[in-house]
Amino acid sequence: MTARFVWIRILALLSVLLGVNYIAWRWLDSINWSAWWIAVPLVIAETYSLIDTFLFAVTMWRARDRPAPTSPPQGTADVFITTYNEPIEMVMATALAAQRIAYPHNTWVLDDGARPEMAAAAQEAGLGYITRSEDWTGKPRHAKAGNLNNALMDTDGEFLLILDADQVPDPLILHRTLGYFADDPDVALVQTPQWFVNVDDADPLGSQAPLFYGPIQQGKDGWNAAFFCGSNAVLRRDALMQLGIVGYVRDLEQSTARTLRAAESLLSRAARDRDADEAVRTELTALRDEVAGARRQIANGEPIGEVTYRVQSAVDAASRRLVSRDLAALQADLDVIAQLPIERDRELDALVIDDTALDALATREMSPLGAVESVSALLDALRVDRPGEAQPVQPMATISVTEDMATAMQLHSLGWRSVYHHEILAHGLAPEDLRTMLTQRLRWAQGTLQVMLRDNPLVKKGLSAGQRLMYFATMWSYLSGFTALVYLAAPVIYLVFGVMPVTAWSVDFFARFLPYFIINQILFLVVARGIKTWRGQQYALALFPVWIDACVTAFANVVLKQPLGFAVTKKDGRAEGGPPWRQIWPQLTAIAVLVFALGIGLARLAVGTADGTGTLVNTVWVVYDLAVLSVIIQAALYRGPKAPFTDERRIAP
Repeated sequence: MTARFVWIRILALLSVLLGVNYIAWRWLDSINWSAWWIAVPLVIAETYSLIDTFLFAVTMWRARDRPAPTSPPQGTADVFITTYNEPIEMVMATALAAQRIAYPHNTWVLDDGARPEMAAAAQEAGLGYITRSEDWTGKPRHAKAGNLNNALMDTDGEFLLILDADQVPDPLILHRTLGYFADDPDVALVQTPQWFVNVDDADPLGSQAPLFYGPIQQGKDGWNAAFFCGSNAVLRRDALMQLGIVGYVRDLEQSTARTLRAAESLLSRAARDRDADEAVRTELTALRDEVAGARRQIANGEPIGEVTYRVQSAVDAASRRLVSRDLAALQADLDVIAQLPIERDRELDALVIDDTALDALATREMSPLGAVESVSALLDALRVDRPGEAQPVQPMATISVTEDMATAMQLHSLGWRSVYHHEILAHGLAPEDLRTMLTQRLRWAQGTLQVMLRDNPLVKKGLSAGQRLMYFATMWSYLSGFTALVYLAAPVIYLVFGVMPVTAWSVDFFARFLPYFIINQILFLVVARGIKTWRGQQYALALFPVWIDACVTAFANVVLKQPLGFAVTKKDGRAEGGPPWRQIWPQLTAIAVLVFALGIGLARLAVGTADGTGTLVNTVWVVYDLAVLSVIIQAALYRGPKAPFTDERRIAP
């Protein structure tokens, strides 16, 4: 371990200890309860920041400079270039560069837009071309994840290099990465950085993310939690196929178990009906026992198809015996059967069992035949032996609009390993204007929060403690929009109204806060080691409306089942209209309010109605907030270069 990493561990430990000391004092001794409406939100926001500090410290605790692989590259490879509506010349620039990769491979253009001109261009260049049929909605399923899943079924390379349409690869990218898979047969993923050629030193849109594609991914790598970022990565086909099969089996087992449980409850209730004659109750009891036995058989590992077939046969036989007894009550039950709580989710393309509706069905008063026919319909929906009816195997995770993180987490939960190779081996294009960047960041945040709500890593089986924290750290960061509101509001409230969120700006406050703050900043500087990180710090706060929007829409999608769209990041070198002032009105409003509050606070100090220390602290706070938010104005006025994908230095061998 180098001296630098020793210092990182020392600083990380000090940062957490000093942070705990400060936050404990804030909760126990400094909250101004007379102004609880701002004092409590502020201390909650500070507690959030302490947890953020802890997660960053844990991330960096095992940061590693991974050595190059020792084994030579080996195995067959496919290069996938994913595209939907990007300019043909951009896709071809990437595809032709991929074709020139030195290691033997096949290059495939995966065109989800099914464009004839794209197919013609690929054919003329001697490239593989794959598209897919559209589903009943008229749009391809699962966006990029579905595009990749479709291509996996039509190719056979042992390893897959995945590139976005704008990511031009280095000819040696496979030579530099394939050796990791030979070094360790449990490696499923090798991720390399994403780097953008159309970003200047000022990086006004904060696109480069050098802290993430560097220390943070290296830290996650130390915990075997470096994750797939959607492009510039090599994956092992066997790992993805195992993931798809395991996921399919798990979904089927869960759906079957829930359905059989509801069927058993429904039959038990019908068998207790005192108005039914003894023969009917005996029939229903026997059928209930058959369903209960099926649940036990599946739990013991018997094939689901065989077990459900036997149950379905028993249900059909019972239905035939009961039909002559129960015609009078049949029509009322048919209406219920027509609305059984099983359907195919349009977004996930998966069988969805509505547990609440199943519970209601299981407790409903039904005629004996109605109960049997309901069970029959439930079992029929689960059949996997009908052509075209079974849920397709999905190797790439489809629970989120950001399939990359979800897929990596699934792989890690199955025991596979990942590698972060810290070398720029592909050059891409960042968004050219703020409007496009906001769309991109919103999609990232929505997708990450979808994963957290649907498959929370803190409770996911198969992950180590370190992996749980590494995935959660990324998800946790997108909750910062709410704390940003508090950090912006607190100094305004003090400067304008004189309301203090702490009991006093005392020596106790500074003696606890300043060491925590200073050590935290020193840790950040040592970790960054010359990396320009200010832009990233600005956007962490300046994009607070995007993070809040992402939280709301992800919750509405996962919990309330509202649809969530997928927007492809535009990278054609052409800005859309003028500055998007309407999209950044919350930030502009915050800037105006901060300036107003600063003026009021200084005026109150001048006339002697404000405390000098409190005004100084909050003035510094407001100036910092203004410096951070100023990036949004610079970004709104920024326009990137036109059509950079035609630049010869990007497509040269």
